[in-house]
Amino acid sequence: MRKILSVTNQKGGVGKTTTAINLAASLAAAEKKTLLIDSDSQGNATSGIGVDTEDVKNHNLYQCMAKNRPLQEVIVKTQIPQLDIVPANQDLVGVELEFVLLKDREKRLRDLVKKLTLPYDYIIIDCPPSLGFLTLNAMVASDCLIVPLQCEYFAMEGLGHLLKTMEMVKQYLNPALYLGGILLTMYDSRNLLSRRVSDDVRKHFGNLVFETVIPRNVRLSECPSHGLPIILYDIKSRGAMSYMALANEIMKNGRI
Repeated sequence: MRKILSVTNQKGGVGKTTTAINLAASLAAAEKKTLLIDSDSQGNATSGIGVDTEDVKNHNLYQCMAKNRPLQEVIVKTQIPQLDIVPANQDLVGVELEFVLLKDREKRLRDLVKKLTLPYDYIIIDCPPSLGFLTLNAMVASDCLIVPLQCEYFAMEGLGHLLKTMEMVKQYLNPALYLGGILLTMYDSRNLLSRRVSDDVRKHFGNLVFETVIPRNVRLSECPSHGLPIILYDIKSRGAMSYMALANEIMKNGRI
């Protein structure tokens, strides 16, 4: 059975898209057929995986959400054999306004994914940095959430709100939704604040925090500008090792 994971945090700059791209790439490298869905109008997951947003201006998630095109029609292959992507571009900005009066608008992505017959082991949804309509759609479509949390000041800010939103979605729209795990990102072991944030989060959330920690890594920062996931840009880097470890942890985690 395929697993649908949304990578979400309404706080920007926490490594959300970096995690979506590199987790998807690492799962694919482990020979798990994986689909990455870019549901952010900035299209960063699309460009970060090496797809030009101009090339998919009539071939993207907006076309499916607004015009009922099947996901199969807009799926694009990537440089990694087992990894495909549903791309996104700025057209998605208009979805929230266009769908205001639409019945069951929060279930649109779920319905599209349900009709997808291609045999994916994992579907990874990269959410926008907000708790708006597109993130709500991703939550309704997902089995669980993966929440990247930056190891810096204000790290916990907004996390409570996100978890409350998840509980509301679970109560009214997707009873099976659960928190798959909190992923500590941009960790610097030399930094006292990073260690304190890590300790506090683990103390509060226990085994809901992944053992794998994503370090602050220059190579991870560089690879999106080259349109490459970290395993293709520099597989020997600490960032690549960490995301491969995360993929391994998720594959072995009976909870996810």
